[in-house]
Amino acid sequence: MRPSILDPLFVPIISFAGIGPKIAALIARALGRENADDTRAIDLLLMAPHRLIDRRNQPGVAHATEHSIVTLKLFVDRHQPSPNARSNAPYRVFAYDETGEIALTFFHARKSWLEHALPVGETVLVSGKVDWFNGRASMVHPDRMALAEDIENFPMIEPVYPLTAGLSPKLLQRAIDAALTAMPELPEWLDRPFLQRNGLPTFAASVQTLHAPRDEHDMSPNAPARRRLAYDELLAGQLSLALVRQRVRKLQGKPVHGDGSIRTRLLSLLPFQLTASQTQAITEILTDMESPERMLRLLQGDVGSGKTAVALFAMAACTEAGGQAVLMAPTEILAQQHFATIQPLAQAAGVTVDVLTGRTKGKERAAILQRIESGETKMIIGTHALFQESVNYQDLLLAVVDEQHRFGVHQRLRLTAKGSAPHMLVMTATPIPRTLVLSAFGDMDVSRLTEKPAGRLPIKTVTLDVDRVDEIVTRLRDAVANGKKAYWICPLVEDSEVSDLMSVEQRHAFLMQEFGALVGIVHGRMNGVQKDAAMQGFKSGKTRVLVATTVIEVGVDVPDASIMVIEHAERFGLAQLHQLRGRVGRGTEASSCILLYKGPLSIVGKARLSIMRETEDGFRIAEEDLKLRGEGELLGTRQSGVPGFRLVDLEAHGDLLEIARDDARYVLEMDADMATPRGEALRLLLYIWRRDEAIRLLRAG
Repeated sequence: MRPSILDPLFVPIISFAGIGPKIAALIARALGRENADDTRAIDLLLMAPHRLIDRRNQPGVAHATEHSIVTLKLFVDRHQPSPNARSNAPYRVFAYDETGEIALTFFHARKSWLEHALPVGETVLVSGKVDWFNGRASMVHPDRMALAEDIENFPMIEPVYPLTAGLSPKLLQRAIDAALTAMPELPEWLDRPFLQRNGLPTFAASVQTLHAPRDEHDMSPNAPARRRLAYDELLAGQLSLALVRQRVRKLQGKPVHGDGSIRTRLLSLLPFQLTASQTQAITEILTDMESPERMLRLLQGDVGSGKTAVALFAMAACTEAGGQAVLMAPTEILAQQHFATIQPLAQAAGVTVDVLTGRTKGKERAAILQRIESGETKMIIGTHALFQESVNYQDLLLAVVDEQHRFGVHQRLRLTAKGSAPHMLVMTATPIPRTLVLSAFGDMDVSRLTEKPAGRLPIKTVTLDVDRVDEIVTRLRDAVANGKKAYWICPLVEDSEVSDLMSVEQRHAFLMQEFGALVGIVHGRMNGVQKDAAMQGFKSGKTRVLVATTVIEVGVDVPDASIMVIEHAERFGLAQLHQLRGRVGRGTEASSCILLYKGPLSIVGKARLSIMRETEDGFRIAEEDLKLRGEGELLGTRQSGVPGFRLVDLEAHGDLLEIARDDARYVLEMDADMATPRGEALRLLLYIWRRDEAIRLLRAG
């Protein structure tokens, strides 16, 4: 039950005077909420204006510069209605001040309304943009008008909010004013010394300033009111992550004490030497798993940095301890590929490995399920099929999840519902900036792989205009003749009337004329069997050029592919371009990546391509991507359960994120049930930022 003190913040906006179902639906859309019924007063209170109109400039008619916003105190002289015969002609009101005369011009305006708003012989205040024609001043449809007696309420500083088609600023402002009027007095949930040290106002004062800024300074992300609300948002996020962590950790993990026998064998079987950061990550993971507290660790490593090898050693330790480990991948292609990498090594070290995906059917599936339940199979690789009701483990000690950003916090909790409370290692090749790691995965410890395996050569990256595609085909012809393999990535599956982008099918047909049966194709609309066959053909060398969509972005491994062509590269995000480029350069051969673009390039497009040319460092690329795109888009927020922020700007508020994380941990260490006065106040904060799920965890806890 939500505390009754918050009731005024959670009244549906549809209950406000003058806000019917149609307007409520438009406001919900402007706020990015899915339906009007669930759009409440609090959503309006936390809606930040994105710019400011300053109406304080009052130069007088004669000194008003063209196209700038001015406010004029005028005496209304006469009305000149449009002649009846021509209703599309303007209605003009002539007014003046001591410096000159101006025509206030209106189209399709009602005469009676204008006579009431601008009565002849009265003094009025009008604000808007001034135009000059032949030395005469004119203002078309003033933004604001007020009679002399209402001048007190005339907004000299006006916040401008994001709108949607059909929603007028006046209606939105009315709804926001109603929400502000209803705002209750709330207890303070932040630490007093912290507030004083940082000069932060109360929550209520911050919300008032958000909607009534005095100047541009109040609009800055570093203004005290903005920083206060940003900190509240970050703290709510970190508290909910810490509560998930607390819940996950409440289920005692089983300490894993392996004797090192299988790991020693694996080490001798590896065709390469582990890098220093791989060795360190393995040590951190094994140390975590030896403790009775459950491990919850994020393993971040750039494409090709050897995350799978780290996971294999962690899984081997569980096998030595007599238990089982699973590796869960987001797609069947990836699961099969992990199996192809791990199975030969594990088998040579004497460990049974099985692969289980949605495609495993009939007798084969029954046999695998039986081996898992009996404990005969020690390592299991698959998709989310691994966590269906029918799968029973004998003793599951570790769950490794690949490409975490495809599994949100809720899925993480579901993995723990298998009862056995396995340790959890989450791997991602998406290089996530440190600030985002904290905001999205604040409930995890982090290990980073910072080197590429020995012997990997740098990838040469060039950018070319798409008009030079024939040159690339010529170079590709020589490369294929020398036994090389190439990927060719396109943004679409098939031709589209609404887009001029090159499709996979179109490019495949074009390249078939040149290379015939040596060209394969793979895209997301193909079924699993077709995709596997296409990948197998490319791996075996039956095809030499693989035309694909970004379906190959995550984890496809063909070590002898050394050329990557990305068409319409300007349309892809930096992180995605980096992921795609990482599909080549995985063997010992020099590799190249050709970014084809269609000019003219936007500023962001140009910046993306030049960063790709300059660096292969995934973490630098991620930081640049964050600057270019903002945090929400970087991780595909909506699908992934990763928070998109409303008032936080990570570039400006990154310092607050660390503090919020420490604060959340401290609160739960001192007050695990959030039952002290500050704990009770922080529960209000969780409701305000719509983190009700975290409160349910408290109750379930």
